[in-house]
Amino acid sequence: MSVTLRKYSRSIHLWLSLVIFIPVIIVIASGLLLQVKKEFDWIQPPTQKAQNSAPTLAFDDVLATVKQVPQTNLKTWEDIDRLDVRPGKGIIKVRGKNHWEVQLNAQTGEVLQVAYRRTDTIEAIHDGSWFFEGAKLWFFLPAAILLFVLWVTGLVMLITTLKSKYRKQKYQQKNRQRR
Repeated sequence: MSVTLRKYSRSIHLWLSLVIFIPVIIVIASGLLLQVKKEFDWIQPPTQKAQNSAPTLAFDDVLATVKQVPQTNLKTWEDIDRLDVRPGKGIIKVRGKNHWEVQLNAQTGEVLQVAYRRTDTIEAIHDGSWFFEGAKLWFFLPAAILLFVLWVTGLVMLITTLKSKYRKQKYQQKNRQRR
């Protein structure tokens, strides 16, 4: 029984690993980059620090300041994805839909840093949404489910192999004792 189960698990394991190879490689590679995003400024710009106090900068001033940064091409509120206010660090991060980030002093409006932010793109690649609308649900979710099945079949192969080795050792010990 265990030999048949092991053989069946090996076959499932092989074919599923071929089916999910590309999505799993994408998830692993992008996941590794996301794990070290704070270590590399190229992936995610480091958060600057200004005077630690409550923000006093008005939204109109935020937009006016960001408009003056030419490389970001942020001209209207429609160009801006979000504002990340960090009172503890005294800054406001303005994140554009085009992935440019401007960090401002939350009181004076001084531009502390301008950088391209790759984290959002890497996250979209990681979950599959970067490729096309349905990739997340129709490719990456099934690949995750199949990866779980791969784990289960690998576990079955491990257990049946260990059981077989244990039985073989026990059989050999009995034969040695008889001699």
